Amino acid sequence: MTDNAFRENVVVLTGGSSGIGREVAYQLAAEGAFLVLAAREPTLLETVAEECRRRGARAIAVPTDVSVEVQCSALIERAIAEYGRIDTLINNAGISMHARFDELKTVEPVERIMRINYFGSVYCTHYALPHLKRSRGRIVAVSSLAGKTGVPRRSAYSGSKHAMAGFFDSLRLELAGEGVSVTVIYPGFVATEIGTRAVGPGGKTLGKRPVRDAEVMAADECARQIIAAAAARRRELVMTRQGRIGQWIKLAAPGLVDRLILRTMERGR
Repeated sequence: MTDNAFRENVVVLTGGSSGIGREVAYQLAAEGAFLVLAAREPTLLETVAEECRRRGARAIAVPTDVSVEVQCSALIERAIAEYGRIDTLINNAGISMHARFDELKTVEPVERIMRINYFGSVYCTHYALPHLKRSRGRIVAVSSLAGKTGVPRRSAYSGSKHAMAGFFDSLRLELAGEGVSVTVIYPGFVATEIGTRAVGPGGKTLGKRPVRDAEVMAADECARQIIAAAAARRRELVMTRQGRIGQWIKLAAPGLVDRLILRTMERGR
């Protein structure tokens, strides 16, 4: 429960058409948020917006490719035109990649992932920040445990998530005393479509999940934790017990963490 922290709270949510974003949208809708949902697929996005309205929220769908700066600017302008303010920005849009760096024929897939995961968050934050300062609002960035520690076959993805972590940690310090909170979320494996949409060595979508679903977090539980952390204006949230323990071990025995990560990836978790 978040004690209605998001009732009539104007929330801009990227990556809102599927996976974690869709679940966040539904749970915020149940709290009575005013939603601005962004994603690249108009039909799926409008379906989510319609369901949010059915659950009692105000919601608009704004088709947006966050890798394109002008579209991010338009997204924020549309939010202001509809509601007159922005209280919360949730940078959730992202794409994954499963390939060794030395398997890549070109670096274009790396650039693509950086444009979506990193620059997409930077663009949206840039245009939303003046409005968030006025509302003394919240910024939420959905990173990954791969943004804390490198992961094999995720070098491009991990790099983009490390970049997000560094940017938003720095932004938090820059905004100290201005009333705008910055919360960085570090999920582990979550049961969403991002695995099937991950990019492979050739730059094409894999079409299948490269890890088993048995030991991943459900998307609705992930969304619940994100919303609770945002409501409390937490600095960060590392979602898994293994992830939290791993951060402490890394300080004392980084080589051990490397071996544990390799073993975990070999088991397909």
